[in-house]
Amino acid sequence: MKLLPLAIASFIAGIILLPLAICLYLVFGNPPVATADKSFPLEAQIAHIPLQARIHREMPVASPIPTTDENLNAGASLYEDKCESCHGTADQPSALGRALFPQAPQLWIKHANGGVGVSDDPVGETYWKIKNGIRLTGMPAYGKSLSEKQLWQVSLLLSMADKPLPADASHTVGR
Repeated sequence: MKLLPLAIASFIAGIILLPLAICLYLVFGNPPVATADKSFPLEAQIAHIPLQARIHREMPVASPIPTTDENLNAGASLYEDKCESCHGTADQPSALGRALFPQAPQLWIKHANGGVGVSDDPVGETYWKIKNGIRLTGMPAYGKSLSEKQLWQVSLLLSMADKPLPADASHTVGR
């Protein structure tokens, strides 16, 4: 019977001490908050899971505009204006994008699975990311500054990063 009061006291102490320890950890500035800091264990996975769930729940299935030279060229022009400084071109990776935390993906570079940038993602996923942005990554939401057509034009361009592009678009993105 003497163990029950000890167990209750330990439980109450734990309920008080754990939040107090976390509060002190935060108040004294110990968490990694600088982009040069090493990340928390599992930080990327913890953020990735709800992001992917939300994107797949809300993303459009298909583009409402066709993949034409006109739309791809317009998408390349928008990419040059809005995206290139962080995501680079095929000729010039972005130093700014590498300085962000997490680093901005270089969207014209081939990656390990053979895809280029986000060309292996569904176009609706890319559209969702451009329209809504992604918290804590530096990726802004363009849903209020670009029209629906413009959002789709950039999304279509990026979905074609591993395929031949019209000459004007190819020149703009450095391929």
